[in-house]
This record gives sequence, structure tokens and C-alpha cells, in this order.
Amino acid sequence: MSKILIIDDSRTSRRILRNILEEAGHEVIAEATDGQDGINKYRELRPDIVTLDITMPVMDGLTALKGIREVDEKARVIMVTAAGQQNKMIEAIKQGASEFVTKPFEKEEIIKMVNKVV
Repeated sequence: MSKILIIDDSRTSRRILRNILEEAGHEVIAEATDGQDGINKYRELRPDIVTLDITMPVMDGLTALKGIREVDEKARVIMVTAAGQQNKMIEAIKQGASEFVTKPFEKEEIIKMVNKVV
């Protein structure tokens, strides 16, 4: 299946995503806790898909999305957002995000989005 990089400052969110993705047969090749770390890991590992939280310290998800797309304009990025961040989601789609999901995570929705992006 797909090799996935999870970028999220929340340890709980990373764990939940990892469990859902691995249970569905995907391989989580790395995790990052902020946008800058995520860009560096993307550059190094070249995952098939990235899940990217919008709200993070050091570098937010929108800035990280831009950085990842500079490394690889065909990067497949699924944005992760809390409810009520519609303006940021619209901006993320304009910047090239493939899809988005909202927290709290629903297993079926995550798997559907990953399969759609692949």
C-alpha cells in the first residue's frame, strides 16, 4: 500500500492516524511534530502521501504545504483540521492540497480519503 508521513503536533492525533492507516494496510514511514520537521522529512523520505495538520507551532500547516509543494509540486497532501477552520481549508485547496479531513477522526473517512488520493 502507500507510504505515509504524518505531520501533527498532537501525539494523540498521530497515534490515532497511525493506527487507522496501519490497520488499513498502509505504512507510516515517519512522523513530524511541526511543519519545518515535516518538510525536512518529506524531502528525505519522499512518501506517497502526507497527512498535514493545519494548526501547529514553529510552522503551521499552510506554510508547510507550500514548502512541501516547492520540493515536489505533485505531492499528495491530505490536510487535517478542526471544525470551524473553513477559511484555512479553502486556502489549503488553493495551494494544492489533495483533500482534507476534520478532527475528530472517523476511520472510514480517513481510509476513503487516502484511497481517493492514491
